[in-house]
Amino acid sequence: MFLGDQGRDAIIIKRILSFEHFPAIGAPTSVGQVYLGPFYYYFIAPWLLFFRNNPAGLAFGVALFSTIFVLLNFVIVKELFNKRIAYISTALVAFSYSLIELSRFSWNPNLLPLFTLLTIYFVIKSIKTNKWIFYVLTGAFISFSIQLHYLFLFVIPPIIILFIRDFKKRFKNYLLMLLSFLFFSSPLLVFDLRHQFLNTNNFIKLFTQSTGSKSNFFISLSQTFLNLNKFSFGFEFNSVISILILILIIIGFTVIIPRKQVNLKIFISIFLCFILFFSFYGGNKYPHYYGLIYPIYFIIIANILSDLTAQKFGKYLIGLFFVAFIFLNGVKYSFLFIKGSNQINQSKLIAQIIFDNVKDPKFTVTALPERFSDSTYRYFLEIWDKRSLEKESIERANELFVVCEKDCLPIIGNPDWEIAFFAPNKIVGEWKVNDVKIYKLIR
Repeated sequence: MFLGDQGRDAIIIKRILSFEHFPAIGAPTSVGQVYLGPFYYYFIAPWLLFFRNNPAGLAFGVALFSTIFVLLNFVIVKELFNKRIAYISTALVAFSYSLIELSRFSWNPNLLPLFTLLTIYFVIKSIKTNKWIFYVLTGAFISFSIQLHYLFLFVIPPIIILFIRDFKKRFKNYLLMLLSFLFFSSPLLVFDLRHQFLNTNNFIKLFTQSTGSKSNFFISLSQTFLNLNKFSFGFEFNSVISILILILIIIGFTVIIPRKQVNLKIFISIFLCFILFFSFYGGNKYPHYYGLIYPIYFIIIANILSDLTAQKFGKYLIGLFFVAFIFLNGVKYSFLFIKGSNQINQSKLIAQIIFDNVKDPKFTVTALPERFSDSTYRYFLEIWDKRSLEKESIERANELFVVCEKDCLPIIGNPDWEIAFFAPNKIVGEWKVNDVKIYKLIR
């Protein structure tokens, strides 16, 4: 995938690598315009350097870290639980179509499963060992995870509750954890302070002024968990079955699970807290919104399945479960059945036409109907040393290239801001690449 978000990130990372600009904020969220921290840009940047500005390098980096996540899942779950649970949860992670899709392209939420699992691991190690290094790592990884996506904030309350215990005894380590968090979050915190808490206010508005349909909270809770099951298993459960599963998890957390199974209770408390708070969000709930909860949910399921092995027909039931799970997820591995659209090559071809037809250094590029998808063409033009004016520049260009990716309104007189601001009166060039039309306009 190489769409608008990937093009925007590639431009920013290229400028980091060329020492031109070091951003203090990250990408804005797709809803609410809440800015993330810049961690993802710096973390993934080396892969653009290794691949010599080929944006496929960024996707390779995400794929590699996602593969490492599968291995770490086994190692961590084996340590926190046992080998049988580690095998089961790792198999669920490895064949999950949702996690596979998230591992195949560059995007900040795609690394959240890995960082969430590591964060919870460091939380547990902090509590059990009381070693300062784990508190420092916990503070750092909480910061990293929040910068990957703000939905990680929903798992903070149970983590705070876990750390309330023995507060005086652990005060110095808690202070180290806080300082670690503040250090790695400082660019974003300074941004928020300098802009009258813009991020904080916009984040609150996501929930107080939700654009989603107004519905009963319990209906929203049910739908939130229903969506999780659909994205986790590749199958849309009956709502009654879905609610029964949630009730069983709650009962297990409060009644059945022995006190000695502290690790499982920690995972379930984080899981329930996320589902509860996420239910207040009334907008559409996409698969990547659940990225941080997939590994937690699979660990809970692995614990349940592991207990079945003690039953008479338990192993057969687990076998049937995995056959169904792999089949339901496998039919959604679209990359095995559908030829890729080769978006990087498409962007290159379009950028090459623009490059060959630029006659004035003061030119700009826009795309219709997706206004921000032009970043993919801008990226290649920039690395080829023919940089267009910035997207939001108020300087008027002398040439405008419009990439019409779908059926567009007439180019002359189009109400799109960039076209209207340019005020063209003549089309002086027209080209076609596959199903995309490119127009050159002058005033």
